Amino acid sequence: MSTEYKQRREQLMAKIGNGTAIFRSAPMAVMHNDVEYAYRQDSDFFYLTGFNEPEAVAVIAPHHEKHKFVLFVQPKDQAKETWTGYRAGVEVAKEKYGADAAFSINELNKKLPEYFKKADKIYYRFGRDRNFNETVLKHWQNLMRFYPRTGTGPIAIQDAGTVLHPMRLVKSTAELEQMRKAADIAVDAHNHAMKFAQEGKFEYQVQAEMEYIFSRHGATPAYPSIVASGANSCILHYIENNRQMQ
Repeated sequence: MSTEYKQRREQLMAKIGNGTAIFRSAPMAVMHNDVEYAYRQDSDFFYLTGFNEPEAVAVIAPHHEKHKFVLFVQPKDQAKETWTGYRAGVEVAKEKYGADAAFSINELNKKLPEYFKKADKIYYRFGRDRNFNETVLKHWQNLMRFYPRTGTGPIAIQDAGTVLHPMRLVKSTAELEQMRKAADIAVDAHNHAMKFAQEGKFEYQVQAEMEYIFSRHGATPAYPSIVASGANSCILHYIENNRQMQ
């Protein structure tokens, strides 16, 4: 798949020309106290990088002489990894994920202007990370202060989705293979769940049987399982799954 991600980045580079595109990983979501929900990466970020960790930023800068693809990631930290799991770190970000350069996320504010200053436009999708929205705006505004004198720098910010999302609509051979595999697993899981569904069973038991098949194939649900019986079947996005079937 590493070749697939590289091809996607190259396709994006061809579309943005002398621009710089920046993508932020999805934030962690806290369940309670020090327990977090299972992590789900931002789709755009993952589409371009294959990198599945939080606190990361991808920069695509086709105009840069050496660093056309840059990753900012969490640095290795043995103490934290003992609690929250393995981190790729800076070196692996280069070796495994194909970054031309990789830095600690702590260096983002220092390094980011280098990839903005020669661009004619910044491609970034404002959204759920307010603090990062402000970071991008701050660096852009700082560069714009010098534009009247230098005549260089990004004169606008454009929603990255306007370029990337049309790309994502057209599926590659590798993507089609993955979609067919996912469909086969889903069919297997639904057939298994239907055989299990009987009077007296609870909806959550049927859910468990279906998701067991997902897990057995190394897959995870794309969305919460809807197991609706009786009147619950009239609710389009019913996910309580707690009724005893009759």
